[in-house]
Amino acid sequence: MIFDRTVLLPVGLDEAFELVTQPARLRRWQTIAARVDLKVGGEYRWTVIPGHHASGTFTEVDPGKRVVFTCSWEQPDAPADNVSTVAITFEPADGGTNVRLVHEGLPTPEAVAAHSEGWNHYLDRLLAEAATGDAGADEWAAVPQDLNELAAADATLGIVLRVLRAVTAADLELATPCSDFNVAQLLDHLADSVGSIGKALGANVADDAGKSPEARIADLAQPTLEAFARRGLEGTVDMGFAELPATMVASILNVEFLVHAWDFSKALGLDLAVADELADYVEVLGQQTISDQVRASAGFAAPTPIGESAPSLERLIAFTGRAVHA
Repeated sequence: MIFDRTVLLPVGLDEAFELVTQPARLRRWQTIAARVDLKVGGEYRWTVIPGHHASGTFTEVDPGKRVVFTCSWEQPDAPADNVSTVAITFEPADGGTNVRLVHEGLPTPEAVAAHSEGWNHYLDRLLAEAATGDAGADEWAAVPQDLNELAAADATLGIVLRVLRAVTAADLELATPCSDFNVAQLLDHLADSVGSIGKALGANVADDAGKSPEARIADLAQPTLEAFARRGLEGTVDMGFAELPATMVASILNVEFLVHAWDFSKALGLDLAVADELADYVEVLGQQTISDQVRASAGFAAPTPIGESAPSLERLIAFTGRAVHA
């Protein structure tokens, strides 16, 4: 059973191929995070929506012409015959490049319907990205279908990465709501936090401050969250300074991603859109994680007053000691 669709992208062959194969370009229209080893026998792993990860192996790679890879879903409830094949071909056309995507080996009509809905959604976003340079925030990534600490971390990562895409070199000296940090210093802090957790989980992480802000955090967060997904949320994690419950470490990632997304957005004068359900969930994680002892040792100010009817994101921000409406 097959899904087959061709779209005309208003870009050249090389640009079209990069949009479909390079992690930094995939994050613009299809994935939250992506690992790609683009060679025959190389592996990939995509976080497509929060808590849902596709992975496989490249079987053909012909730059600018064709790429073929196996595809399976990592979810525990995925069927045993959950391996199919995606072939994408690129051909020059009037006005740009024809990109044909054929997904073969889908086991049931229900699988065809589900994958057709997904591919049509993402191919429409690919068209928007190629045409305008911004496919926009993906509503499918706004709230995990099944909320837990790791799925929420996927979602909050997507939020902070979208804010960081807007950061330019001219913005690095801007003040942030964190009184001790400008944008550059806050970026260093976030990179250090994510990298430290990644190392504690045994992930292969390396910080490169020369990358763009978005790529820097994405390239630290992807292996960190992948290692966490393999490990799961049971037991404790040795963070060097203490053994912490794995759920608390995942909660820290959520708070870091979402609160600092707010910090960066305020520094840049951007609006931050966060689904209420996700903000509600991370607010609870924050209240469970930031004890009085943690607040004192980690440099959080005392909670700032805020009304009980305030939006969840504002309550979370106030709980961390920031002035919400400053």
